[in-house]
Amino acid sequence: MIYDFDVIVIGAGHAGCEAACAAANLGSTTLLITIDMNKIAQMSCNPAVGGIAKGQIVREIDALGGQMGIVTDRSSLQFRMLNRSKGPAMWSPRAQADRMRFIMNWRHTIENTPNLYMWQDSAVKLDIANGEVHGVTTALGVDFTAKAVVLTAGTFLNGLMHVGPVKMQGGRVAEPASHGITEQLRALGFATSRMKTGTPVRLDARTIDFSQTTVQEGDHDFHHFSFLPTVHSELRQRPCYIVWTNRQVHDVLRAGLPESPLFNGQIQSVGPRYCPSIETKLVTFPDKDAHQLFIEPEGESTNEMYLNGFSSSMPWRVQLDALSKIPALAHVQAYRPGYAIEYDYFDPTQLKHNLEAKLVKNLFFAGQVNGTTGYEEAAGQGLVAGINAHQNAVGAAPFVLARDEAYIGVLIDDLVTKGVDEPYRMFTSRAEHRILLRQDDADLRLTPRSYALGLASRERYLLMQSKWRQVDSLVDFARDYSVKASLVNPSLEARGLQPLRQGAKLYDLILRPQLGINLLATMIPELQTRLDALEDTRREEIVEAAEIRIKYHGYIEREQLIAQKIGRLEHVKIKGKFDYSSLHALSTEARQKLQRIDPETVGQASRIPGISPSDINILLLLLGR
Repeated sequence: MIYDFDVIVIGAGHAGCEAACAAANLGSTTLLITIDMNKIAQMSCNPAVGGIAKGQIVREIDALGGQMGIVTDRSSLQFRMLNRSKGPAMWSPRAQADRMRFIMNWRHTIENTPNLYMWQDSAVKLDIANGEVHGVTTALGVDFTAKAVVLTAGTFLNGLMHVGPVKMQGGRVAEPASHGITEQLRALGFATSRMKTGTPVRLDARTIDFSQTTVQEGDHDFHHFSFLPTVHSELRQRPCYIVWTNRQVHDVLRAGLPESPLFNGQIQSVGPRYCPSIETKLVTFPDKDAHQLFIEPEGESTNEMYLNGFSSSMPWRVQLDALSKIPALAHVQAYRPGYAIEYDYFDPTQLKHNLEAKLVKNLFFAGQVNGTTGYEEAAGQGLVAGINAHQNAVGAAPFVLARDEAYIGVLIDDLVTKGVDEPYRMFTSRAEHRILLRQDDADLRLTPRSYALGLASRERYLLMQSKWRQVDSLVDFARDYSVKASLVNPSLEARGLQPLRQGAKLYDLILRPQLGINLLATMIPELQTRLDALEDTRREEIVEAAEIRIKYHGYIEREQLIAQKIGRLEHVKIKGKFDYSSLHALSTEARQKLQRIDPETVGQASRIPGISPSDINILLLLLGR
């Protein structure tokens, strides 16, 4: 039995699993402590991964050598690329997953990762001495020592569930809450507060009238999460279904508002703005007569269905009575009602960009304990925390992602610089350089960095190099190849498109909004020959990447220049150089916030809410810039 580890990870949610695998794959002897080994990476809310900006995070996790994309692809019941009507910076992958298969695939991954061990127990105390963490004590009285500890407790720290007036302690349904760590860290000076999240009712498919729903099929093309071409879904694909609430549903819910924990004072904490409960939607949008709901399968063969959009903590009778007013659900039977859960989180401005606590050396935080919501945001943090726990354990440099490098970089910088006053959810609008953070080229951006670190495998790195060599070759061919007007004009005119007046470069034809590489290949035999020569298993992926690079070249180049200009401030170190309270040239608000957050660079200081451009100019002047 091993009691001494390099890294200990507390909690086996999405953050914990990524953290543990990252640290172990980098070579650290790692222990993953979890309350229930049979619920590894439990999808306690909706059984789906990805979505707007979240899908980009999963692609980044995969590009870095993380596991979420691989596990999702192997567990997928349906895949869709959202926002295809918009530009590629907005395209967002999303997959419906088999909940139980997702858990099984994650557990298989963890059990077969060298250097990684599991212990089923609850962590109740951190061993902290002289401002540094040295290990963990569990509820069973076992003392494990470690060089670094990653806390990924999810919603378990003093978790309290609500269904109407009924309150139950727990981290999620049928699982106990965790006590002790919040109180210990608060005594050490950590700022902590409470947040709320929720989940909808689960329904029995046998009692749903699907003839009164709108069927929503998935995509059937080459897209998936992992950049590894051999990873794919192993399951039968299933559709989702759309229904709408109506006035009768809303009347039942409004009548039940006095019994709602959200509105009668029973719940005091702040819930997620962008994933509101159905009762919050009624109060926030009183003029709307209908809200869209999605009926989503929980697995390949199960009858359990998830009602996306109907998160609620109302009394169970109110929830079921309201649902019966929807024609498709008139005779529905539920497996369990929706519920809300309150839990402890820690102010993330107490962390460095490597997710290490400022107050306690070698203690890292990741996931909902940092005030975030969503599997993907948690997993991205977990990956970075696990990498940096290993880096600290071996005395290596911190691993930090920049805002123009990854959505994960935007996420972490937002957390540690701005903090949170509600559960944080990633959106494409949060990334000022989102044209540089597309899902199609996450491997080009991040796999080289991870390979240099030792996390991404050589196989993954060589696959990335091969793919982008083929992309470059195709772009170069388009730039150099001249197209005769007589070759393409008949096809262009047949499609009602403007014919060429004279010959043109293939590159310029691809720039036309109505034309793409695959369409032009039907007109230009030499182009078709080039496409046929591409790698079979990734041909469509390569063609799409080349077309994006051509069509959006000007936007990408301009954004790169802007990012480089802004990025100069990221290299101006400021930490430890000023006693901000004595800088009276700064505004009072600036002095207070700079003192509290203590930014690493002038670039980080510029993103703190309340810090004005004139405050930044004063700092640069004092630095002699």
